[in-house]
Amino acid sequence: MPEVKCPHCGRYTEYTGNISRPFCSERCKLLDFGAWADGEYALPAETSSLTEEDIDDLEKAAGRDLEN
Repeated sequence: MPEVKCPHCGRYTEYTGNISRPFCSERCKLLDFGAWADGEYALPAETSSLTEEDIDDLEKAAGRDLEN
C-alpha cells in the first residue's frame, strides 16, 4: 500500500483507506486547518511602488477627492 508523509507532523501513513488523507489523523487535519484559519500560511504582500501623488491621481480619477 502506498504511504504519504503527513504535511503537518511528517509521519508516514497509508494513503488508501485513510479518511484524513493526506494527513495521518483527524487531529493533524484540524491543527493544519486552524493554522490556515489563523493566517499562518499567508503569503507576504508586495510593497507598493506608488507615490502619494499617484494615489491622489487615482483617487481623483475614481471621483474620491478626499480633500474636499
